[in-house]
Amino acid sequence: MDQTQAAPCAKSRDRATVSRTRRSATLLGVIPAILGVGVFVAAWILVPLWILGLGPLLLVWLTLSRVGRQALAIAWVGLSTVPQRIGATSVVVVGIAGVVGVLVALQAMAAGFEATLTGAGSNDTALVLRAAANAELSSALDRPSTTLIVQAPGIARDDKGRPVASAEVVVVASVPKRKTGTDANLEVRGVGPAAWTIRPQVRMIRGRRFEPGLRELIVGQGALRQFSGLEIGDSIELNNQDWRIVGVFASDDTLESEVWGDAESIAAAYRRNGFQSVAVRLTEPAALERLRSALSADPRLRVEIQTTREYYGKQSERLTRVIRAVGIGVGIMMALGAVFGALNTMYAAVASRAREIATLRALGFTGQPVVVAVMLETMVLALAGGVLGAGIAWALFHGFTVSTLGSNFSQVVFQFQVTPGLLLRGLQWALGIGFAGGIFPALRAARLPVTTALREL
Repeated sequence: MDQTQAAPCAKSRDRATVSRTRRSATLLGVIPAILGVGVFVAAWILVPLWILGLGPLLLVWLTLSRVGRQALAIAWVGLSTVPQRIGATSVVVVGIAGVVGVLVALQAMAAGFEATLTGAGSNDTALVLRAAANAELSSALDRPSTTLIVQAPGIARDDKGRPVASAEVVVVASVPKRKTGTDANLEVRGVGPAAWTIRPQVRMIRGRRFEPGLRELIVGQGALRQFSGLEIGDSIELNNQDWRIVGVFASDDTLESEVWGDAESIAAAYRRNGFQSVAVRLTEPAALERLRSALSADPRLRVEIQTTREYYGKQSERLTRVIRAVGIGVGIMMALGAVFGALNTMYAAVASRAREIATLRALGFTGQPVVVAVMLETMVLALAGGVLGAGIAWALFHGFTVSTLGSNFSQVVFQFQVTPGLLLRGLQWALGIGFAGGIFPALRAARLPVTTALREL
């Protein structure tokens, strides 16, 4: 090969090398920017909800400052063209609505489960279990131990001087569910006469209370909605014995998922010579330590005591943590898709408005109002998606009743709780996604040279 042929090849190789070097430099410059935006969005999502209160301050700045008024004018022109590009903008709105809807629904599930369990507890009632038992079903207390427990100091007494304490039996019965007909675990609780004083939120809404010594049960309205064969007058089988349903109770907490009967009768039916737990009412919340010290000092007892609020809080903690983690994980994966949709839409919007941006730059507009205008347009679309997703979650899931397996291997009936705090958190996520999807197109619009913009027409 002569020198005249080698020269063009060398020049081509040099150009290719320069091109690769530029691409590498551009990539190295973009990666920190992407990481920075990711860190900002993560911090935005994690900050308290009061950050949304800064919105009025932004509105004041947009109204009073020169740059703000220019940005509002540019953003208004961009938003007025949304009907002409409804297909592209709907990708942003629907994508963000999906993220917010799924996130709010899963968080509402966790909030409803937690509220249902913790609602059954209080600081002036306590539960005594066998040492190292993490739930009532895994606990066992013999009769001498229960006798010692109920006589301990710190337990309230009624007007006849009797301790307000209920030695309780907890068993699980297999009952068919209404919707599927398949058998599921129903928690049956045997309680003593003092159970009504310890848990005053339990109230009869139909029928009557069970009679001690008889094979009678009352059913929580949550269990009644989920299981078949629990109407008043029906009978269910407990350890090959028929027990009759005589009433329905409500409590607005996890106790509604249970069936109650006389503790002694249920213990006899299952041939048990002891109990699972002892529920007590304290003389005052501070009496818990006095009761704990007395029980710990007795060498005949190996028990643990905690307030019912603490107990039910621990029972709900694991599942609510899992549900929330799953919700955030799914939300992040869906949010990435929504961010890419917003990027494509806003890049296309900037390209289609190249003449307008070039004209504004030629008239003396700086890059700052252009950046703010593009960001405002993206954030408005994101806010619309957030409101849509939050509205759908509220309409479909608020008050929606489901059941899941609880700590005693029985079904816990609860309702989704779409709270205002969760709705605001969903809007916070929507705005964060909008920021991530709009910042790079906004910066490109601000850096676009006038001549380049005019050539792109």
